[in-house]
Amino acid sequence: MIDTSKPHPARMYDWYLGGKDNYPVDEAMGRQMLALDPRVPVMARVNRAFMHRATRWLAEHGVRQFLDIGTGIPTEPNLHQIAQGVAPESRVVYCDNDPIVLAHAAALLRGTPEGATEYLQADVRDPAGILAGAREVLDLDRPVALSLVALLHFVSDEDGAHALVGRLLSELPSGSYLMMTHATADFTPEESAAATAKLKASGVTLALRSREDFGRFFDGLELVEPGVEVPHLWHPELGEPVPGQDDGVIPGYGAVARKP
Repeated sequence: MIDTSKPHPARMYDWYLGGKDNYPVDEAMGRQMLALDPRVPVMARVNRAFMHRATRWLAEHGVRQFLDIGTGIPTEPNLHQIAQGVAPESRVVYCDNDPIVLAHAAALLRGTPEGATEYLQADVRDPAGILAGAREVLDLDRPVALSLVALLHFVSDEDGAHALVGRLLSELPSGSYLMMTHATADFTPEESAAATAKLKASGVTLALRSREDFGRFFDGLELVEPGVEVPHLWHPELGEPVPGQDDGVIPGYGAVARKP
């Protein structure tokens, strides 16, 4: 059941990217966010571009399995197209909690014949359910890249965001990776406070975390150079720059790290 009475992050993200799979409530909230910071659509594209580059880096470094949680509404190229473009045998499981993403799953599932591409409808707050579904497609005895791009800032500390990531990683073997981006208030404290309040009033949690708190998601992992960085400065050579990415601050962090 699609709830059109309140905004949903996946549909707002779609609106920022110029998509059509959103509702007036999502556009209305999106416009409120633009009034606070007109660069929000640039931030959305920067996150997307980070996912492309990180996926390409991982595939080029031998990763052949990907678990992408918080997939969002399909915007090509999708993660499986990047991974399978490097290694056609790559296996990808997408996961999201928004029914509208399920309605577009067919677009996500057009992968290579050599590989596998599947979709689960589940919430990151249910790691056991996600892992059970992933096991149907992925071999969890072999390395998996866990993708959490622009997701965990919608999960509060009260919901145990760090513990959820730890639980997911605990089931993945040595040689697996965590790839992640996250919004922060470190650079824009006033605008961020206003955005958090507006979203909360509409029923959307926004848990902006500091560089230190973001770094805690990678405790016990080996960070890939350059470590924690603003997303568009993470291996920029692996993709094309997003127009406008250098016109002001991008208030977020990105990183990729290996499980030893």
